[in-house]
Amino acid sequence: MSTRYAALLRGINVGGHRKVPMAELRAVIADLGHRDVVTHLQSGNAAFTAADDADGEAVRRALEEAVEGHFGFAVDCLVRDGDYLSAVVADCPFPADALEAKQLHVTYFSGPVTPERFDGIDQAAFTPEEFRIGDRALYLYAPEGLGRSKLADALARPSVTRGLVATTRNWNTVTKLVELTRA
Repeated sequence: MSTRYAALLRGINVGGHRKVPMAELRAVIADLGHRDVVTHLQSGNAAFTAADDADGEAVRRALEEAVEGHFGFAVDCLVRDGDYLSAVVADCPFPADALEAKQLHVTYFSGPVTPERFDGIDQAAFTPEEFRIGDRALYLYAPEGLGRSKLADALARPSVTRGLVATTRNWNTVTKLVELTRA
């Protein structure tokens, strides 16, 4: 049985640095033996069908090695299957249908996150912004958008993310990745 995955590359194509053209990324993924490779936007989102026996962690390691080998710099990647991505959408604690996509974001983490990790953040100080913890994910409601979010800055501090890879996507991208992993 083949598994459809999404790869989320962290910190590429930002401000002209760490350039990863999507056509080249698709080729790198295809060269690893994956099929039906598509990318979304220029920010490091790809979906593909993996080999029959590939698990997400092995796919992630191979992709990170291939990206570094091809582009000459290391890129942290998260690889999630379509079922996980669908569950993230289904478990959203905010009324996604009533919000603009720029107001709702998901930060995906490489491992589990517990409430204790966020003990140093006083949510009341950031009202009306809010966050909720999910399965290796954090949901952020930022009514003025991510670029103006002071809570997003606090959540991105090294003391919060220590030991984990974290990458954030807006709600449009979150739902598009679900769609791409169903195809």
